[in-house]
Amino acid sequence: MKTVLLTGFEPFNREPINPAWEAVRALDGWQEAGFRVVARQLPCVFGDANAAMAALLGELKPALVIAVGQAGGRVDLSVERVAINVDDAPIKDNAEQQLVDEPVVRGGPAAYFATLPIKAVVAALRAAGLPASVSQTAGTFVCNHVFYGLMHAVAGRKGVRAGFIHIPYLPEQAARHPGTASMSLAQMVEGIRIAVRTSLAVSADVSVSAGATH
Repeated sequence: MKTVLLTGFEPFNREPINPAWEAVRALDGWQEAGFRVVARQLPCVFGDANAAMAALLGELKPALVIAVGQAGGRVDLSVERVAINVDDAPIKDNAEQQLVDEPVVRGGPAAYFATLPIKAVVAALRAAGLPASVSQTAGTFVCNHVFYGLMHAVAGRKGVRAGFIHIPYLPEQAARHPGTASMSLAQMVEGIRIAVRTSLAVSADVSVSAGATH
């Protein structure tokens, strides 16, 4: 049976909750024919987050990894295309670090592309009535740090697909940030469920426009 690893971050930036962790932990232990899901929380800390991810990869040897992160202000489920080799934090992480213009992996490639079928995932999400798009930037905070670290760790490993999805605020978070978009936890959980099923079922990505944004 294949193992699917889902990760979400602990709360950060004075938020009491992180929808990424709430959404993935709701799927911990989910099984269907041929796979089971393991959900784990990552620290929102440069360095520590990638060390935790590397340990999980070694322990679980997953066939599919989807890291999930909060992106307050985004309006949909944003399936990330590319991770870049830059840490350039707009705010401090949970260890009070604020890295500026540092590489995620010194000497590593400038970027890695996700190996998820990103447009097929977006199409499946939209077919289910969920707002979704391909995103062209995962930022330069801990989300991109983990995305890049993940893709660097699995580069060259056969049979492993990996990528990153950003999700909006929950309604209770948006209530503290007037005018900010939100999405229900139930929709986020269903969206990640669809992303897992699609990533396991689709061998080659579709080649149609998926409303790329950001």
